[in-house]
Amino acid sequence: MAAARTPRERWIAEGLQALAGGGPGAVRIEPLARALGVTKGGFYGYFDDRGALLDEMLDAWERTSVDEVIERVEAGVDDAKAKLRRLSALAGARGGERLKIDLAVRDWARRERRVARRLKRIDNRRMEYLRSLFGALGLDEDEVEVRCLLFYSLWIGSHF
Repeated sequence: MAAARTPRERWIAEGLQALAGGGPGAVRIEPLARALGVTKGGFYGYFDDRGALLDEMLDAWERTSVDEVIERVEAGVDDAKAKLRRLSALAGARGGERLKIDLAVRDWARRERRVARRLKRIDNRRMEYLRSLFGALGLDEDEVEVRCLLFYSLWIGSHF
């Protein structure tokens, strides 16, 4: 009977843990394979190279830190104030590995232009979502912008 193949998602998750623990330089194929208890040959069944893994890690990070958060905030709630409370609770509860990954991506973006562009796009998506929530409260455009910047700045700044 053939051994089960390590799923692609496990490689990505292990890569994100390595990123959180040591930055992009810690995301190396051989150490990831050792951490997963497999040979590095399985890596190449999913990814052409390390760069492909890094790209998929960013994709996964975006899904969990933006798409899934928005889905959770929107689930079963119509009121903008309730959504803002839920988002605030989720943002406040984002400790542990997710927070470490977020901060590691921010640090990585300081060194690599393509990651900085990606981070800017993701920050813009987050801000647009905040604008939609604060805008639904009937505030004027300037007040919406001030509240969004304050909310986002406090969320990011509270982790340093």
